[in-house]
Amino acid sequence: MVFTDDLHAAARGIWDAQHAHPFVRGIADGSLAEERFTRWVLQDYRYLKEFARIFAWAVAKADDLASMSWYAAVLNLTLNTEMDLHRQYAARFGLSSADLEAAPMWPTTRAYTDFLVRTAADGDMADLVAALLPCAWGYVDIAQRLAAGNVPRDQRYADWIAQYASEEFAQAAQWLRDEMNRLAEDAGAAKRAKLTELFVLSSRYEWQFWEMCWEGEAWAV
Repeated sequence: MVFTDDLHAAARGIWDAQHAHPFVRGIADGSLAEERFTRWVLQDYRYLKEFARIFAWAVAKADDLASMSWYAAVLNLTLNTEMDLHRQYAARFGLSSADLEAAPMWPTTRAYTDFLVRTAADGDMADLVAALLPCAWGYVDIAQRLAAGNVPRDQRYADWIAQYASEEFAQAAQWLRDEMNRLAEDAGAAKRAKLTELFVLSSRYEWQFWEMCWEGEAWAV
């Protein structure tokens, strides 16, 4: 077993809970209410803007040229391609670019992205990848499982599944897993425990993100 197998085992219950979440199941069968998915579109846009900052930190902290190049390419892809694709996708739900920019960041989105950016800024490269991995790997895992079933009739949900189940996203997740295993190869027990803690916490935030979009969320005061 490699270290990422240990990480996956540590968070298995959380990942299983994501697959069973009604938001994810609603995407799978196409029954998810548009209002709920619109919440995801708005909050994920805000998430992506902060997500890009993690790759900027990764470029600065990477320990070899190949890693620097990969993170720089993903940063460029996120800012100059994925964000635009997200805007185009949002338009299919009646959301304009102005709507996306004006959407308030809900508490869970704020907490999750603050945790990721702080970990990227204060931690080392292994910490950064451990915190980042549940998002990149988790979405591929969910989408590939959904893609193995019946395609939802709502084409917008079918396209969501196809995007995250694509070979491009799968290869990116595999690269990050390989990077995590490389960075943890010589880590001692205490360091591996910390990396596991970060991975599990990010996995919890991933579940909480689905829950936020399912239930709705707002600041109490």
